[in-house]
Parts: sequence; C-alpha cells; structure tokens
Amino acid sequence: MACEGVLLGMGNPLLDISAVVDEEFLSRFGIKLNDAILAEEKHLPMYDELSTKYNVEYIAGGATQNSIRVAQWMLQIPGATSYMGCIGKDKFGEEMKKNSKAAGVNVHYYEDETAPTGTCAVCVVGGERSLVANLSAANCYKIEHLKRPENFALVEKAKYIYIAGFFLTVSPDSIQLVAEHAAANNKVFMMNLSAPFICEFFRGVQEKALPYVDYVFGNETEARTFARVRGWETENVEEIALKISALPKASGTHKRITVITQGCDPVVVAEDGKVRLFPVILLPKEKLVDTNGAGDAFVGGFLSQLVQEKSIEDCVRAGCYAANVIIQRSGCTYPEKPDFK
Repeated sequence: MACEGVLLGMGNPLLDISAVVDEEFLSRFGIKLNDAILAEEKHLPMYDELSTKYNVEYIAGGATQNSIRVAQWMLQIPGATSYMGCIGKDKFGEEMKKNSKAAGVNVHYYEDETAPTGTCAVCVVGGERSLVANLSAANCYKIEHLKRPENFALVEKAKYIYIAGFFLTVSPDSIQLVAEHAAANNKVFMMNLSAPFICEFFRGVQEKALPYVDYVFGNETEARTFARVRGWETENVEEIALKISALPKASGTHKRITVITQGCDPVVVAEDGKVRLFPVILLPKEKLVDTNGAGDAFVGGFLSQLVQEKSIEDCVRAGCYAANVIIQRSGCTYPEKPDFK
C-alpha cells in the first residue's frame, strides 16, 4: 500500500480563471487553440476582461498540483502526497491553501511577500482549452525554501517525485537538486514535456534534467516539437517515444519509460526498445465539458497506481479513467470518491 508522503510534486501553483469564450476572443489576444503559453504584456488586460465580462470559475490549478491532487483523490489515503511551490500572501493564496488541504495534499508553499498568487487564464472554445499563465508569485520559488529541513524532509520521505516541465522556467536548480537526490537514493524521478515552448525555448535546462528522468510524460504535439528541435526528422509519435526512452541516463537503477498521450488516439508507452499502445476511454462529444487538466489528470491517475507498484497496464488504465472523469467536468475537478476498479 502507498504510505504517507510517498509521492512528492513540485511546480507552479496557479489559480485557474476558467471561462467559455469564442474564437474572436482568442484571435484578439493572439492565442492558439489547445496551446499553453506564458502571458506577455499583450495578454494582461485579458484577465480583467475574463473576470468582468464572462462567467468565470476559479479553480486551484497548475499542472503539477493538478496531477498531485488527482493522485491523492485516486489513492484516498490522507497525506499520501505532498507538494511545494510558491504562492503570494493574498486571498487567492489563502484559497489555494484551503483547497489543497481539503484535497488531502500535504502542501508546503513558499509564500512570497511581494508578488500576487499566479493565475492561469483557461479559455475554453468548443470544449478545447487554451492556457495563458501569468506566473507572478509562482515564478519566485527559491531553492532556499527547498533546502529548509522541514521541506527537504518531504523529498527524503518521498519514493516517487514528479515535476512538470513548466517548473524548468522557474527553478531549474531545485529540479537538479531533487533529481540528483532521487538518482543517489534509487527513487523514481518523473517529468513532463508540458508544452511545445518548454521543448523549444528551455531546451538547455530540459537536457540537463533529462538524464535523471525515469518516466517522461507528454502529449503528441509536445513529443513532435521535442523531436523537431533535435532534428530527428520524424513525426511518428511511436518512433519519438522510443528515441526519448533511449536517451542517456544518469543512473542505471531504473530504465526510462516514455508515456505519450494523443487525445482520443491510443496512449503510446515506450520501454526496453519496444512500444505498446493502450486504447483510451472514448467519450461522446456531447459529454465533453472541457479538456482543461486532462493531461494532468492522466498523469495523476497513472502515478496513483505506480506508487502502489502496479503494472504499466494498470497505471495507464487509471490514467485514462482519471482523464475521462476530468473532461466531463469544468477544470481539473472530480467527484468525492473515485470508482476506478
């Protein structure tokens, strides 16, 4: 059984500001459907417009935090998961703390005195989501917080550590510290490609972390961007997954397994030079509410079984189950109890 603190996540805690918008809204702010980007100057007026003109929902988010909360929900063991990231000292930050504690996650937030809690605009058109993150406080995470004994204790307690690629833009030195700890102590270290822009513009820090990564998660677009940036000259997701799992590793304790989701197409799992495909649970279009958090939920479901040392088949099945639940609800939210068998 999974014990207390078995799974640790580190990332950018963001409050999702989610609203159904239209194509005109996206084009006015220069946003592509299904993309995930960091906010620029031109996007800043959008947050006010969303909260004043649209029917918005505020949901605790941030990719890693979503995955950890879903894993916690699937496990139903209080405190099985913990999480670190940076929030502001404001009402959104308080909301986030309340939300995470209610979810059963042991959160150790670094609270920044100056910056507001980060937000992420979730623009939903026809059930598909586009994300624009204004990191604010999330961008202020410091390795000093991680090194404090009461926080590093979470790292020492965890047997599995998961960090989304988005954290590479904030604190690559924290990632490196945790990755090296995992390799030295035979722990399982996992990351996500997270977004095309991470693969393109943060390649240096991504490459530094990769040798330590035992499980690489991502979707088909991210995998293709990862391949293109490296000049691999293939669009074939199965081939790319194999190549990622064969990249050099810092420690030989665990082989690297690559897990790529492809929306409604099968999940690609590459390990030991072989590829396996797992079908997803298909959902009639009319039941789709929004895809926000679907990839995060897949990872959360997957991790909930991995920490119990279940087979890859079971991990993928749980990932597909969790993603299927989340896309039928607004944002990365879930019913009180899972009914995963």
